[in-house]
Amino acid sequence: MDTSKHTAAELFAAQALAAQAKKELTENILPYWMKNMCSGDTGLYGRISGKEELDAQAPVGAIMTSRILWTFASAYRLLHRQEYRQMAERAKGLIFNNFYDEQFGGIYWSINPDGSPLDTKKQIYAIAFCIYGLAEFYRAAGDAESLELAKKLYNDIEEHSFDQQKNGYFEAFTREWGEIGDMRLSDKDANESKTMNTHLHVLEAYTCLYRVWKDEGLAGQLKNLIEVFLEKILAEDGHLKLFFDNDWNCNYDIFSYGHDIEASWLLHEAAIVLGDKQTLAKVEKVVPLIAKAASEGFSAEGGMIYERDNARDHTDADRHWWVQAESVVGYFNLWQLTGNQEGIENAIHCWEFIKNNIIDRENGDWFWSIRADGSINRDDDKAGFWKCPYHNGRMCMELIERVK
Repeated sequence: MDTSKHTAAELFAAQALAAQAKKELTENILPYWMKNMCSGDTGLYGRISGKEELDAQAPVGAIMTSRILWTFASAYRLLHRQEYRQMAERAKGLIFNNFYDEQFGGIYWSINPDGSPLDTKKQIYAIAFCIYGLAEFYRAAGDAESLELAKKLYNDIEEHSFDQQKNGYFEAFTREWGEIGDMRLSDKDANESKTMNTHLHVLEAYTCLYRVWKDEGLAGQLKNLIEVFLEKILAEDGHLKLFFDNDWNCNYDIFSYGHDIEASWLLHEAAIVLGDKQTLAKVEKVVPLIAKAASEGFSAEGGMIYERDNARDHTDADRHWWVQAESVVGYFNLWQLTGNQEGIENAIHCWEFIKNNIIDRENGDWFWSIRADGSINRDDDKAGFWKCPYHNGRMCMELIERVK
């Protein structure tokens, strides 16, 4: 970390923040998942409710499995604890033996608790997360077959999802890579053919893959993805547009503050890993703009609210676990890049909100969210299809690495 832009007090505060993050990672987040989510010798459970009830019959999602692989591979790379590698191996085994489609390529959306395929659609978002986890496991453990499968999945995305005429990536397909009527990730999303969210996580996956595989074609597509964000997804006000048709028309006026702040640092990371000076210069100009736009959702209490639907004049002021985690990293990255004291102050302020509100001191890990009225949301999952150790675990590891 370049310390020339920062005061001694700021550096001391950053070190203290990283030390707390390491404690949270190793004593709360990772132990919760190792203790509660392992099914038998090789499997994973699909869900624990917000009331801490295990649902052993719940489907197991590709996203959760891939995020567990990435999180524990990254933790193993940083901390060299064998139990983290074993957890990563468990998730990797499910991907190779149960999620990977040997006949048509790609990754199934979900499997049954017995490991048989359930929903066989090909959602590019899920395949991207699988690449992310596999590439990180190769980075952590030198696991060659993980890298080879990551390459295959990269080629699947490029062959079937990349829009050769109008750029970008289409959302979803049938098992056989045919057209599919419902392309949505979830019922919260618009049924459009291209989305910011999928592009953000393809970007993230390609960045991780390029760290370990310096392929010229991959470099070109990573650079192209950055340019897609700068030219098509990023609005003039610094917010990210969310949903698009084939021609990149966006008819939705929604601010997703967590995605804004997350993109501010993921775009920066992608440009750094790519190593193209002109691209990096472009990105570093917009990082403060995106972070400033996200800050419209940063509350006086220290938490980042969820989103604002301008067309409906509706604000969702819940503070979701993942949005808080990304806010800490995004503001920390802003401080590192610009030396702006507000960045480190906001990161610490948000971390204090997490400690006081989001962390489950009784059972472990984090609650899904704090509602706008300040109550704990126990209706949404504690662990499951979307609730994984990736956002909060990554926050901790980003702080550890950035300070180290």
